[in-house]
Amino acid sequence: MKKATVLILTGLMLLAGCSSIPTKDIQVEALADPKANMSGYKTYAWLLSAAILNDPQGQWEPPAFDADAEIKFLIDRELRKRGLSENSADADMIVAFAAGIDMDALDLKMDPDGHMEFLNVPRGGLAVLLVDGQSGYTIWMGVATADIQDRPDTQVAKARLDYAVTKMFKKLPK
Repeated sequence: MKKATVLILTGLMLLAGCSSIPTKDIQVEALADPKANMSGYKTYAWLLSAAILNDPQGQWEPPAFDADAEIKFLIDRELRKRGLSENSADADMIVAFAAGIDMDALDLKMDPDGHMEFLNVPRGGLAVLLVDGQSGYTIWMGVATADIQDRPDTQVAKARLDYAVTKMFKKLPK
């Protein structure tokens, strides 16, 4: 009985810890080619990944955290959940992603008296493209945008990327 109580309390603490990761600012959208038969795709290959960073003070990516590798891992996971397997020799679908960060992004704030003020609100984005291997046409694109967290630790960065990629792939037609 004591062991079960400890397991339940540990599980509740883990759930409570997960809920502290900020995700309200993450917005996800996706578009699919209505003619594409997503169930017809069985294999995929990686085309490229691109990072467009404007982070001169190193505020976005925690030290020793490889965001590109984490994003690739998360996309691989989501594609495998859908029964696809990686095949670089003869793939039905090509996968590419691009991540962009602008630490100098500005936003306009207006107070009730009509005064305007520009604020520095760093923004980031992730775009994932799925391309038909034969035609070269994009069959699906998911995009996530978010405010950039100031000096996040690795756990927070991983959790936010996981949230964005998971939510994005929920919008991939079956």
